[in-house]
Amino acid sequence: MPLGVVMKGIGGFYYIKSPSYGIVECKARGIFRKDDIIPLPGDKVSFSIVDTDKNTGLIEEILPRTSELVRPAVANVTQLVVVVAIKSPQPDFLLLDKMLITASIKDIKPVILINKIDKSTEEDVEKVKKAYENTGYKMFFLSAKTHEGFDELMDILKDKITVFAGQSGVGKSTILNRLAGSVLMETGEVSDKIERGRHTTRHAELFDLPNGGLVVDTPGFSSFELAGVELNDLELHYPEFENHLGRCRFNGCSHINEPDCVVKEAVVNGDIDNERYERFVHFYCMLKKQKDQRYRK
Repeated sequence: MPLGVVMKGIGGFYYIKSPSYGIVECKARGIFRKDDIIPLPGDKVSFSIVDTDKNTGLIEEILPRTSELVRPAVANVTQLVVVVAIKSPQPDFLLLDKMLITASIKDIKPVILINKIDKSTEEDVEKVKKAYENTGYKMFFLSAKTHEGFDELMDILKDKITVFAGQSGVGKSTILNRLAGSVLMETGEVSDKIERGRHTTRHAELFDLPNGGLVVDTPGFSSFELAGVELNDLELHYPEFENHLGRCRFNGCSHINEPDCVVKEAVVNGDIDNERYERFVHFYCMLKKQKDQRYRK
């Protein structure tokens, strides 16, 4: 039975890319609806051909997923590229850190992509580098206007399924259009008045890159819910904390109010970026409040 990858799903039809048959329009067998399973872009599936003339078929099996995201609804993602603009709009590092935590929870490799560096000063770039230099995350600096950084970006996308995400107006669709050498998606504009991009991406869809990679753009958004992380596990999703965990005076240290906290000492010493640490405190307090509310119910 032939195998393929779901590229997109619209109105109950799924478009499967297959080495043998090209793009095949398929429906899913009723058993998937019965089991409340929906094929997702990125799913590896086996299918049968129903009509060779029309190149249509049926999805027979969805192979086990290595990862799954809800927003966008996509499976088997291997890396998440979080796009941040140096300016216009101003960087939302709270959103960036939420996405990095989500990638860690889902065991998806994150990459930080700083766009619009043609609008930046050296001081702007150094500030971002310093904040994340001890995280171990790959960082790329890009200019969609001057093409700087595109060769390096293309290299990390090769043979992977990559999700591009970030707040509206940071240039995700423009970047993807340039990578693919054609217009994949309608690009939006940023309002000078409110510096917020118009939402232009309507659904999750995979696109081929010339080097064999597959990418999916997500709708631009300015909010992102932190879900799937337990309060006491939050520290585990900060790579720069790793060498300091378990060395605090108190077991179960929250790294906020306790004395003799090695993590706080690392912040003072500059081994952990202070602003990133403050965002950790923000997330911790938010999760604690949610946990307390659940207990009161």
